[in-house]
Amino acid sequence: MKKYIIRLILVTSSFIAFLSYVHAGHVHPTESTTVNKCTPSGILSLKPVQSCAKTMTSVFDKNGRLWSAWTNGEFLYVNYSDDKGKTFIGDVKVNQVAENISAGHEHRPKIKVSNNGNIYLSWTRKLKKRFTGDIRFSRSTNQGKTFSQPITVNDNKEMISHRFDTLGVNKNGDVYISWLDKRDKQQAIRAGKKYNGAAAYFALSVDEGKRFSRNIKIADNSCECCRMAMDFDQRDLPVIAWRHIYGDNIRDHSIVSFESKLKPKKTNRLSHDKWKLDGCPHHGPSLSISDNDIYHSVWFNNAIKRRGVFYANSHNAGQYFSEPISVGEYNNHAGHADIITPGNSVYIVWQEFSESRYQLNIMYSIDAGKKWSNPQCLAISKKIPDYPFLLTDSNKVYISWHIRGEKYRLIPVNK
Repeated sequence: MKKYIIRLILVTSSFIAFLSYVHAGHVHPTESTTVNKCTPSGILSLKPVQSCAKTMTSVFDKNGRLWSAWTNGEFLYVNYSDDKGKTFIGDVKVNQVAENISAGHEHRPKIKVSNNGNIYLSWTRKLKKRFTGDIRFSRSTNQGKTFSQPITVNDNKEMISHRFDTLGVNKNGDVYISWLDKRDKQQAIRAGKKYNGAAAYFALSVDEGKRFSRNIKIADNSCECCRMAMDFDQRDLPVIAWRHIYGDNIRDHSIVSFESKLKPKKTNRLSHDKWKLDGCPHHGPSLSISDNDIYHSVWFNNAIKRRGVFYANSHNAGQYFSEPISVGEYNNHAGHADIITPGNSVYIVWQEFSESRYQLNIMYSIDAGKKWSNPQCLAISKKIPDYPFLLTDSNKVYISWHIRGEKYRLIPVNK
């Protein structure tokens, strides 16, 4: 495989400024030092310490306040920062009764803030049997001072897998939760039939999270162990992507848009890499929809002819996607990419592992994905990092990169 398929074709003054910004050190922090000696992951610390959380999810509200969700033992916490992640305030406990919260890289708690300031959380509560769980939800309507008693969103109460939730809130304040669900597989087993994978389901709240709709199935035969992705189109309706099982264990990706708030359209195939695998990749896609309704997506596959991270876009609501382009270096284990599309720009971040170090990399386009910059390494870590995520605060783009035991990194990538 070529080291990088794409090379910089168009250099503008704005990109030169960006590179100057990088080389000046603003987005190339050195390796940070340990700031806390943490107890083993998943073990309750007497004092909750954000830096000791295994994973951390962050989001800006419309006023530029950075909110974060993280776990300490069997409790979920929320705090905030008004100085771009340098210091955090609050450490508010969400669930007052302990529960086994799933806080892995692909199945972490989610946090969103609506335009009216409500804070919404979703997560998976692990049950007694292995690979089982329920989808949980809580909200705050008082700027994060307190949170509601958590509720279970899945209306199927069997001790089976309802996991890998994703959370979305549109401009109108509608709250969507989608997840992977094995109720249909259980029905098939009871009927003596075969059923591969799980199913994609969703539920909607139109009253600020007070109540949720019945659970509605999007598609059968989803892959059962990869994160999902959600964004909203220009009609303020959700678009959801996930890894899907096609035919005889071909694990590519599907995408669906909606006709109305509660009516998904027919699903479309997002990727055609033909990765055949009878197992769990634990590697879900990322999705971002631009202001001009172009769907942009990144994903990972390990097929015979197409391996690594790939990017493609769709100009017709996901019916067809462009020819994928390779992102990063497969031989350096490029993976776990995220994408965001402010204005006409597209940013992609991902991780690689080389020379015993994890590398945080970025590339970007200023023309909706037609031409791309060279990849740029922004940060390194000898410790295993959390996945990187892209955030926006107005027109500014940041990377959220959490490493357990170290100071939180919120890395600016444009001025």
